[in-house]
Amino acid sequence: MRLSILATALTYASVASAAITWSLQKASNPTADQADAYTKIEAAMKLAVARYAKWSNASKTVRVYYSPGVPTAEANFNGDLRFGSDRSYMTQRTAMHEIAHTLGVGQTAAFDRLCASGNWPKALPLLRSWDGASAKINCGGGHFWPYGLNYESEWSETNGDRHVQLVDAMIADGLQGN
Repeated sequence: MRLSILATALTYASVASAAITWSLQKASNPTADQADAYTKIEAAMKLAVARYAKWSNASKTVRVYYSPGVPTAEANFNGDLRFGSDRSYMTQRTAMHEIAHTLGVGQTAAFDRLCASGNWPKALPLLRSWDGASAKINCGGGHFWPYGLNYESEWSETNGDRHVQLVDAMIADGLQGN
């Protein structure tokens, strides 16, 4: 009896502790440009991570960098996320989109297989519950749509929520596998 209670408590604790954590790598003596970028990036990341925490059980440690040579922003499955110098990309939408890459979107062989087959057992029914029976998940160039938040014009509070829920369903479908 005690063992089953302990197992239940440990299971709950591991689910409750699932979270996206992040740290912004900063220069010790930042220039004015760096300080401004850090402020904008931190604001974007705080909003993005809060939305992921609200709608997802995803777990990832993300290392965030300000890299002026990056044209927009970029991220990969190892958890590195870089914002370039263009301030118009230092937004919640961009941070959420890039976090999705750290979780496997466009970064894993499993993503490629799921896209090619169209076999999304959890994500596709979720999408269809919002957009109707004929809705489908489209993929290309390491991205998905709808709700991939690939462009600023796609942003809305509803689309932000749906993005996270869809990425969470994709993870359940095996997005992070080999």
